[in-house]
Amino acid sequence: MHRRDFLLLTATVSLAPALVRAASVDYTPGLVDRELAAGKTLFVDFAASWCSTCAAQERVMTALRAENPAYDAALTFVRVDWDLYAGDPLTQRLNIPRRSTLVVLKGDAEIGRIVAGTRRDEIRALMDAGVAAAAA
Repeated sequence: MHRRDFLLLTATVSLAPALVRAASVDYTPGLVDRELAAGKTLFVDFAASWCSTCAAQERVMTALRAENPAYDAALTFVRVDWDLYAGDPLTQRLNIPRRSTLVVLKGDAEIGRIVAGTRRDEIRALMDAGVAAAAA
């Protein structure tokens, strides 16, 4: 491999997680209701920047999204900043117990939820459930 090709490949691989993360939408009040009303399937991540469990979940989600483009095609990823929205009506309505909670929503239904789980197979199963709901 030529040096130029190696540097280009290295840069591309190192930027991939940032590009995937950029596909997430930061929560603002009313966003979830608007997106659900538009028929979208949402993967909602209640997280805090200081939370080590949230960081572990994000690493797994980023890797899964990079491996399988179907997740970004079918799901809208919404990140809810726990420090700003722990008391928000959405958090209360969904009975979110803590940061590091992942929830998949479609219409009026909750498709699935993980609280403080970081296992790759568990998060993949939740994402797969979201893809299946989006296709239904």
